[in-house]
Amino acid sequence: MACGQTSPSADSTDRVAAAMQRIGPGLRAQLETWGATLGSPIFMRAFKKEQQLQLWMQQDSVSAYRLFKTYPICYVPGTLGPKRKEGDLQVPEGVYEIDVFNPKSSYHLSMRVNYPNAADLHFADPEKPGGEIYIHGNCVSVGCLPLGDEAIEEVYLIAQAARQAGQEAIAVHIFPCVMTDQALEKISSEYPAHRFFWQNLQTVYDYFEQQRVLPKVTVSDEGRYRLQQ
Repeated sequence: MACGQTSPSADSTDRVAAAMQRIGPGLRAQLETWGATLGSPIFMRAFKKEQQLQLWMQQDSVSAYRLFKTYPICYVPGTLGPKRKEGDLQVPEGVYEIDVFNPKSSYHLSMRVNYPNAADLHFADPEKPGGEIYIHGNCVSVGCLPLGDEAIEEVYLIAQAARQAGQEAIAVHIFPCVMTDQALEKISSEYPAHRFFWQNLQTVYDYFEQQRVLPKVTVSDEGRYRLQQ
């Protein structure tokens, strides 16, 4: 069953409303103490090797991002390296956005990332690049990022509130690992075919690490990420 597929046996329970009633007050209090609110702008980035999803937030639309919380990813299938074909079990790597919220997912709640993007399509199988990649509940995956039901409720509520408050583009950057120079050299020696791709992707990682603001990213005719200055 696809990660973000709507459950054929989904009941009439409003899972989002139920989650808000159950954890909403505590979540609002956490955010207020931290310096944000439900509806503050957010950014997510995932690291496959470390099995972590980071949720970053702004206090307002012009301030720098700060790390709100890091969530364990239950399971990451495949190996380090980008997704290139339907059925390869790979979790994508690259610069994405949330484009779908599914409140009746087969895996509790789910949010789809817009794989394949323009960079992926340059290198992926032209007929079957794959798709339907989600951040979701439960702890199983065939190419998605499962957080478990408790964590996905929190992330989903925060992301949905940001969207409802007017954040049209919720960025999700997915990396093979925390991309320090040392880590990049290590994984590139293990998977040399991806070195060039990862060096390009590292520029996106480095920009955010240095600036704590999101880079404006475009894709070249060669399928490479470019940072707009």
